Amino acid sequence: KWKSLYQIQGERKRIMRETCSKYKSNNRRIITPYHVSRIFVEDKYRVLYCEVPKAGCSNWKRVLMVLNGLASSTKDIQHNTVHYGNYLKRLDGFDHKGIYHRLNTYTKMLFIREPFEKLVSAFRDKFEHPNNYYHPVFGKAIISRYRVNATREALRTGSGVKFKEFIQYLLDVHRPVGMDIHWDHVNRLCSPCLIDYDFVGKFESMEEDANFFLHLIGAPQNLTFPKFKDRHSNEERTTTKITQQYFAQLSPSQRQQSYDFYYMDYLMFNYSKP
Repeated sequence: KWKSLYQIQGERKRIMRETCSKYKSNNRRIITPYHVSRIFVEDKYRVLYCEVPKAGCSNWKRVLMVLNGLASSTKDIQHNTVHYGNYLKRLDGFDHKGIYHRLNTYTKMLFIREPFEKLVSAFRDKFEHPNNYYHPVFGKAIISRYRVNATREALRTGSGVKFKEFIQYLLDVHRPVGMDIHWDHVNRLCSPCLIDYDFVGKFESMEEDANFFLHLIGAPQNLTFPKFKDRHSNEERTTTKITQQYFAQLSPSQRQQSYDFYYMDYLMFNYSKP
């Protein structure tokens, strides 16, 4: 079993490196704090984890907290503690020497997810539930730019953004509001062409990949990757089927443009075109 998992890792890294050398001319650039701003540090087991939202990141942070001795079990850690507790250090918080030392000696890993599923998961989480950041900041701007005859109430609250409007915003080169980590490219969040990741896990094979990774770093035997869904736990996870239902609301050209938008992620992480 381990042997096949080693082979899968080798293959994923090979595809990632080949894509980088084919498309990226800048893979010898200097690594700046900006490039490592999404990387979390666990010094005890010497792990660097690049956070990709909607690909198991809450549970990965729980695992890192347990490894670090900040909690005894992943079950004890609340969502807000994970995301707003600032218990985990980020790599950009270290000086130049500290950053390079860790990049050169720690096990660097990232977990990814099929780009369209990740996008739909983010949309459902941020726009289909009450949210006092995404509705006023993104929702208002999206509705006022893309909805014809928007009601006063919709313009005031920014609630009720439709998937089609969200995609219009995403594909607009003159976006009314900036990018957000929840729908940015993994390519941009984690700079895989600059940082040579040792381990590339996939959300689709999370349990197997995660527990293989924990085995590789020599984590305690009783620590396994949590299975629970972190938010809106009574709601079905975003699946291929659910993703198709959302994309069915778009025109063929919007679907193609969305694919083009995430093209590098599809290529680099070997996901087939939907």
